[in-house]
Amino acid sequence: MNASPQHTRWYRQVGRDPWKAFGAAWTGYLLDGFDFVIITLVLTEIRTEFHLSLASAATLVSAAFVSRWFGGLALGAFGDRFGRRPAMILSILCYATGTALCGFAWNYWSLFAFRALVGIGMAGEYGSSSTYVMESWPASLRNRASGFLLSAYPVGTILAARAYEAVVPSFGWRWLFWLGILPVVVALWLRRALPEAPDWTDQVAGGGEARTSASALLHGRWAGVNAVITVAVAVCLVLVFSGHAGGWYPLCIALSVAGFAVFAGQLGGRSWPTALGLMATVFCAFLYSWPIQSLLPTYLKTELHYNAGQVADALTWAGLGYALGSCLAGIAGDRFGTRAAYVGGLVLSLLFVFPVFALGSGGGIVAVWGLLFALQATGSGISGLLPKYLGDHFPVRIRAASLGFTYNVGALGGAVAPLAGAQVAAHIGLGPALVWLACGLTLVTALLVGFDVPARLTRRKREVSTAPANS
Repeated sequence: MNASPQHTRWYRQVGRDPWKAFGAAWTGYLLDGFDFVIITLVLTEIRTEFHLSLASAATLVSAAFVSRWFGGLALGAFGDRFGRRPAMILSILCYATGTALCGFAWNYWSLFAFRALVGIGMAGEYGSSSTYVMESWPASLRNRASGFLLSAYPVGTILAARAYEAVVPSFGWRWLFWLGILPVVVALWLRRALPEAPDWTDQVAGGGEARTSASALLHGRWAGVNAVITVAVAVCLVLVFSGHAGGWYPLCIALSVAGFAVFAGQLGGRSWPTALGLMATVFCAFLYSWPIQSLLPTYLKTELHYNAGQVADALTWAGLGYALGSCLAGIAGDRFGTRAAYVGGLVLSLLFVFPVFALGSGGGIVAVWGLLFALQATGSGISGLLPKYLGDHFPVRIRAASLGFTYNVGALGGAVAPLAGAQVAAHIGLGPALVWLACGLTLVTALLVGFDVPARLTRRKREVSTAPANS
């Protein structure tokens, strides 16, 4: 007699092909993390060479976030139309090329442009990899699939931190970017003979649901309109996050939000309020986590006076906490439910925010390691559930584009985060600024997820539209 799924160990419920898919996607996302965080490690070196203020240098971190919305939308639509696997390959080529070009940057604007290319590829990698793995695994284990996959990102940051220690002091910051293109060969080799995601094959490739996100975005007159909207939003975001919007700042923000709303309406139809709610939720999630992730190396070097080796050690422990937390989040999500586990992790993280930055330069290095490990395991590790949380709101035929778009529009919070951190730090210091931003936005995110606000928006809209006129 065959063992029932309830009595079969969970890892045996995942077949050979799904594990193979997971391994390739995990490797690609690891390389994604390696390439993406390099800029945060060498921000002080770049500031010195290009003669930039902290606020100006922080916009280089933001540059990749400015372009991510487009990468999530375009490469996600490509994945909905042609499959998750080719979208992953195209994404990794994009971010690896952008990383290598960063090593050739000759001034601020060239580095800003190359970082934007990295952002497009990273966004496509997030959407295509997460949908690919979740659609390949059993439905009862998809929180694990989500959390385990995202554990790759912090492992990539650990490798980047170790590479920083070994490369930058001897060879300079440019070599760290050039190193970022080498592992791409491994990911392309792993993905060469991968099977396609079963859900996508059955529901889209098999002809069951021919209309995809690509069909919606490129349908008739919308193709030209969407091209104009894309250019307008891109220009507005570059002006805003490079600090060159001037008096046009409010108009640029309004045009960007309007453009995102138009795309959300095309993708989600009557469920567009849910898409906007998810964008707001992810935006807050990035605002609580990214001031710390983007400015932590700068804090360790300038406030605690750590050398390159000590910075690498601290980031290694933080990355290990992030990776372990992502895996534990996946297990908790399958056990207690996605939203319950997410909110629990966020609330628990509040216990560690203040102690991390209260130690000061007199605190022991080992204590800093332990607190960073715990903080990242709870606050950042719990974000391993985000792909599952977002993906649950969308059908297969539009899932990659919708997940990628909503997540990466929300990821603009990561573009705001280092700027907000730098601005607040100018008044109260970098450590206190990171504490207040993290605590405040963590609570907001917990409330949005806990009360399922995005889904309630669409339900409320339907209730209003169907209510009797005399009610």
